[in-house]
Amino acid sequence: MTRLLVHGAVLLTVDPSRPDPFVGWFTVGDDGRISALEPGEPPEGLVAEQVLDASGTIIGPGFVSSHSHLFTSGCRGLGMDQSLYGWIEAMTAPLAGAVDEDIYWMTRHGAQDFLRNGITTAFDFTSAGLSFEKESDGVARYAASLPDAVFQHAQLRGKVDAGLRSVHSVMLGQGAVDHAAALAHLDDVVSLATDVDRSLLLGVALSGTVQWAESPDAATLEVAAMRRHGLLNQPHFLETPHEISLQQAKFAWYREAGALGPDLVFGHFIQTTDEILVEAAAAGCGMSWQPMSNGRLASGVASIPRIRELGMRVGIGLDDQSCTDVSDPFANMRTALSLVRATYHDPAALPVRDVLELHTRGSAEVLGIDREVGSLRVGRFADFLVVDPRRPDTGPVWDAYGTYVLACSLRNLRQVWSGGRLVAEGVALCDPQADEVESQLHERLGRLQGVRA
Repeated sequence: MTRLLVHGAVLLTVDPSRPDPFVGWFTVGDDGRISALEPGEPPEGLVAEQVLDASGTIIGPGFVSSHSHLFTSGCRGLGMDQSLYGWIEAMTAPLAGAVDEDIYWMTRHGAQDFLRNGITTAFDFTSAGLSFEKESDGVARYAASLPDAVFQHAQLRGKVDAGLRSVHSVMLGQGAVDHAAALAHLDDVVSLATDVDRSLLLGVALSGTVQWAESPDAATLEVAAMRRHGLLNQPHFLETPHEISLQQAKFAWYREAGALGPDLVFGHFIQTTDEILVEAAAAGCGMSWQPMSNGRLASGVASIPRIRELGMRVGIGLDDQSCTDVSDPFANMRTALSLVRATYHDPAALPVRDVLELHTRGSAEVLGIDREVGSLRVGRFADFLVVDPRRPDTGPVWDAYGTYVLACSLRNLRQVWSGGRLVAEGVALCDPQADEVESQLHERLGRLQGVRA
């Protein structure tokens, strides 16, 4: 049965197999996936349960954030003038003492904030509940301990209940933890996830910890975990501009552990050398780029033109909602353009069409989920945005990509659809519990601080 027919809009399919933009139509089946998509008018006699006339708008795929920390949604505006490790201390302080149900509501708040802003899929680094210890701006660590699988699973429940698709990423133990115990913890994480709606849970992954580790054992453990369950691993790596030589030396840990390959995606990957880039690209590694976060925390500008020249897969993420502060994918794209073009003194260093592809299909490709999301193609989930360049008016649309990326913003985002179902209209979420989520976040963070919310 055809659940939904959409017609009349200019479509930005981000499909490399067909030229766009074009005015067209598409249908969505009962499984929430696109069942047909073509230019022009829909055929006469086509019947659907619901029809959306999107004339005058531009429709693009839902944004995919290849690097996110949803549980931080209630900690925005902290660590205002700090670099990475000082900011982490400031941002995590209000969360001390959080229990399973606290972190559930925090994550659900972050997930519904993403949906409202047009981000329909996210790679989510869950909180492990471990305290962060800063030694200097370039040296820090998490407390040596094993995470709690139930605490991490509460965050998966929050994402699913909000209706956000995700790759659910978990941290293993820190410090000198027993490898057998760490792998048993991972078994528990995977087991808990088996009953979750697989249309929303697109995979379980690892949050690599070599950036904070004190021995190569961390890389060895990550490889064992990856192979045990066939998991993608995205470590934060070469991010902070402090102690760069120390960070770069740890790249050899991944090499020697046998980690380099398509299932290793480096998060940030800023403080690189050309030798590191060449080796990582040759091994098939990917990277996730967080432009707004990297600017806010003064981390630097990743060598995106060189990384792409070497053929490395690149996705774009929103990172913590507490270091992008406004989870705005339109602003994230424009920040990406500005950083790269200003650094290289060349507008061709990052074309407008490319930056939209990186934040949609590119992010899906680097996470290995591009057969599910990231573009408007038959067989993909019908996750799409209805953007109206006339409300408020941005002037004539000379080029649909140019208007969409450069002139439109959250104020032009009319609707967000996921799986062919409306999830947000303007700033209003369709989830009847949306207000309750916000109340729970404020009450729980207030209680944790010993203050009435």
